[in-house]
Amino acid sequence: MDAIRLSPPRRLKLPVENRWGDGDLSVLDFGDPKRPVDLVFVHANGFNAMTYRSLLAPLSGTLRIWAPDLRGHGVSTLPADPEGRRSWADHRDDLTALLDALDGPPVVMAGHSMGGTSSLLAAAERPDRVSRLVLLDPVIWSRMTVALFHLPLFDRMAVHIPLVKGALKRRAVFESREKALGGYIGRGAFRGWPEMMIADYLADGLVETPEGFTLACRPEWEASNYAAQSHDPWKALKRVDRPVRILKAEEGSTCSVGADPRRLPRVSVETVHRGTHFFPMLKADVARDALFDAAV
Repeated sequence: MDAIRLSPPRRLKLPVENRWGDGDLSVLDFGDPKRPVDLVFVHANGFNAMTYRSLLAPLSGTLRIWAPDLRGHGVSTLPADPEGRRSWADHRDDLTALLDALDGPPVVMAGHSMGGTSSLLAAAERPDRVSRLVLLDPVIWSRMTVALFHLPLFDRMAVHIPLVKGALKRRAVFESREKALGGYIGRGAFRGWPEMMIADYLADGLVETPEGFTLACRPEWEASNYAAQSHDPWKALKRVDRPVRILKAEEGSTCSVGADPRRLPRVSVETVHRGTHFFPMLKADVARDALFDAAV
């Protein structure tokens, strides 16, 4: 198990061509390459697939897992222009391209935060390629809030969202990876994270440039993901005719789906006791068990 836990995943490049701009989607490939993919796992906004290595690697003795870097994150080379973005349709379409590229039986789609919601949107477009979903504190606002996000006026209001303002203020350049690691440990969203997980995030989260080590996910792109909310996850939940298991945080959840969602018989919702939005990092065993149960 220790060898599996520490072994690095393979890196694949998946060419993607769509209306959002062409390039390569970087995919980490865990497990036996001779077997079909069992699980696709998608990261949260601002992070990358490598961030979740210590969560996913222990499953690779049984499962084959693909973990992509979304557009504008990690080492994917797809263009990421925040100008005029209104939704996560670009992430949805990139993930549908990934599903179309898979051989074998339908897979489990899973993800954390934005990655969970993007997986849901993609599954609604390709239900024949998905067996079930596991969403870890996905970003699903209330129905009324989603309706407000569709108003043209919201374009001018988005810059005032605290998460948008915070992302735009984020430090983007560091002298070294060591300086970045020291700056993140125990601070902000990274409080309580295992040091190895932060190091994994920085492995693909920093790009060496003449100016120093720059965030692969630019603050402007991270901010645009917080602001671009005119997609409709509620509509996707109704369209998906597959089981959907949602694990939501007890504290500060971004998921408004209640414990007994009306008119959504395939959706089950559980609250992670004392879990925050980052419970996949802080309570990895809970997230890992949910992924394993869905895929075996």
